[in-house]
Amino acid sequence: MMRLPWFEFHSPRSISEAAKILAAEGPQAMLIAGGTDLLPNMKRRHQTPATLVSLRQIEALKKAANGSGVTLGAAFTLNEIVANAAVREQYAGLWQAAAQVATVHLRNMGTLGGNLCLDTRCNYYNQNYEWRKAIDFCLKKDGEICWVATASKRCVAASSTDTAPALMSLGATARLVSTQGERDVALADLYKNDGIDYLTRRPDEILTEVKLPAPEGWRSSYWKLRRRGAFDFPVLGVAAAVRTASDGTVEDARIALGAVSSRPFLTKGGELLIGKKLSDDAIAEAGAKVASAAKPMDNTDLDLYWRKAVAAEFVGYALREIRGDDMSATRVRIARHAL
Repeated sequence: MMRLPWFEFHSPRSISEAAKILAAEGPQAMLIAGGTDLLPNMKRRHQTPATLVSLRQIEALKKAANGSGVTLGAAFTLNEIVANAAVREQYAGLWQAAAQVATVHLRNMGTLGGNLCLDTRCNYYNQNYEWRKAIDFCLKKDGEICWVATASKRCVAASSTDTAPALMSLGATARLVSTQGERDVALADLYKNDGIDYLTRRPDEILTEVKLPAPEGWRSSYWKLRRRGAFDFPVLGVAAAVRTASDGTVEDARIALGAVSSRPFLTKGGELLIGKKLSDDAIAEAGAKVASAAKPMDNTDLDLYWRKAVAAEFVGYALREIRGDDMSATRVRIARHAL
């Protein structure tokens, strides 16, 4: 049986109180909301914080607001996002991403902020302590070598968040709060391409909310590749958002990739669509551009070369769904999810 290590526990009632505790405790303190990722990691000794600061009692993190766009508190559970009518109607890509995370039981606990700050994953890292000790520890935790890319000087563990690519394509921003003040960052700027140091959020900062811009004229879609139709982390995630004129001409477009790098990121594929209509040729061109940016490593499920190759197909699925094609049968067959 894997047991949690000893730790101190704080349960503040406000964001300011939580920020003060983080500042006082230093780098050995970590935030916990749903705990669906952190607690298993602690049992495997991936992360061993001396102090946990719970966000469960902070009501300000559980609020949603409508205005020129939608603001979602970081402690919104993923199932609460799935149940939110405004998200489903206006930000379909985010709704689809949240609906495909893990299982319904984990979505009842897992939060939006937790999914955005999800630890990176790797076949050599996400094992128990004894397994990792037997082969010698890896660069990400306790070792000096990356077992995936032995010549690499950085960890190449993969980002596995579903909601981040969707929010990037939608142009969302995140608010970070600490005792030093507040700052807003674009979702694309929240991440770094490093399997260990993968967030630009400082240890003393709390991700408090995510703001989505007004949805007028935009349509979005998210497609996820995984072996099973539930529970599994993505081994490829494609999010697309497109704004079109009344005649169908693309005025703006963003396409983001997840699970094929140590960070989710925006690609240049959307730029190729601007000024064109979503024809099969335009979609194929954008898909090829996006696939060229995918750099999967052999550290997750399924063959890395195949995962790179099918990125273009998944871009096609997302863009054809945005175009208005009926992709329900394809989604069930490929993504194993009816949504």
